[in-house]
Amino acid sequence: MDYCERLQKVSVLGAAGKMGSGILLLTAMEMADQLLQNKGQKMELWAIDLSPEGLRGLIRYLRSQVLKAAEKKMVWLRRVYADRPDLVENGDIISAYVEDVLGLVSTSTHLSDAWGSTMVFEAIKEDPSVKVPVLSEIAQQGGGKTWFFTNTSSIPISRLDEQAGLNGAVIGFHFYNPPAVQKLVELIPGKNTLPELVEFARMYAKNLRKVVVPSNDHAGFIGNGHFMRDALWAIQTAEKMAETMPLQQAIWFVNRVSQEFLLRPMGIFQLIDYVGVDVVIYIMQVMNPFLPDEDLHSPFLDALLEKGVRGGQFSDGSQKDGFFKYEKGRPVAIVNPVTGVYESTAPLDEAVKALIGELPGLTWKEVNFAPDKAEKLSAFFARLKGMDSHGARLASAYGRQSRLIGELLVNSGVAQSADDVNTVLKTGFFHAYGPINEYFN
Repeated sequence: MDYCERLQKVSVLGAAGKMGSGILLLTAMEMADQLLQNKGQKMELWAIDLSPEGLRGLIRYLRSQVLKAAEKKMVWLRRVYADRPDLVENGDIISAYVEDVLGLVSTSTHLSDAWGSTMVFEAIKEDPSVKVPVLSEIAQQGGGKTWFFTNTSSIPISRLDEQAGLNGAVIGFHFYNPPAVQKLVELIPGKNTLPELVEFARMYAKNLRKVVVPSNDHAGFIGNGHFMRDALWAIQTAEKMAETMPLQQAIWFVNRVSQEFLLRPMGIFQLIDYVGVDVVIYIMQVMNPFLPDEDLHSPFLDALLEKGVRGGQFSDGSQKDGFFKYEKGRPVAIVNPVTGVYESTAPLDEAVKALIGELPGLTWKEVNFAPDKAEKLSAFFARLKGMDSHGARLASAYGRQSRLIGELLVNSGVAQSADDVNTVLKTGFFHAYGPINEYFN
């Protein structure tokens, strides 16, 4: 099959979820773009999800997002619609494109509609016991022609391949959240993944204008390989600090230092909330059996989950309460880990301010988007090294730990290079710099 033939029938599983809806949007536009340039081809795209209500909302989401995308690609659309004399005004061309994209999409709550697909994107629950039977059933009905792209962020690809009987027709294609915005894709072949599938996956990612970073097939890959260990270190550090101060104060302190001193877009506990406390626990559970020399587990997170503290996001992208309660995206209260009740962060501010000491002087936004970013980073960390506050000392220890984690990923064969680790953290997590750097030698 050539590129367009491989797009004849594509199915997205979990299409109404946040990851699935983004994958569906990108795929629908890529298929429509190919059809506009290759007249006479036939393609169909199935959005499959267990939630009928979610699928109805999905179509509204697609329409609004394709409309925005069309407005940005008007010059190209005028060229490909040049044979349509009825399309004169920009609005007419945009409407035509929106309808062409949406015309490819059919929705279904039945897995059987994925049978016979040439490609399947899987974005369902991060659980092998759920993924394996679904992939296996589709493979059995596909006559050996179906290629699988799994969005797993932690499960080894070779394990899914072997357990579902996919005969190498599967690759890890890990979009970052949200897929329509995030530029990064981690590409993870299993030990038996077909070479032609790897080649196609690279071409597909290139057409989506994604930054592709290869990861070797180790549980958690590069992104979660760093994030899970980074989060666990932060949790353990806060618990140790709680020997001399209230635990809530320690959490608030570590969160602020990780954001303000390490120049990250959000603090580490806010990031756990963003991903979801329950999701982080589950990813650690998936990874842990493959890491015999480590114990990637946090009883503290388990205790929070038992109290109903979950985090994650609502369907509109707003933040659910986790370690923190949020108003307009900003943390305003912190959970009491004993009672599960949220208490204002305001009383903690003064105590934490005294602990932190003087701030180095720049924010993530000021550095990350600066044309002289490298110079600003060098000056920032030179100042940090000259500071002797509690905040500066914690930041230095945290930065060194982050570097050690990055080096572990390279030395253990998860990542192919330090550059790959740094690209994942800068592109997928929006860090201002990679963990393997000269700042924390």
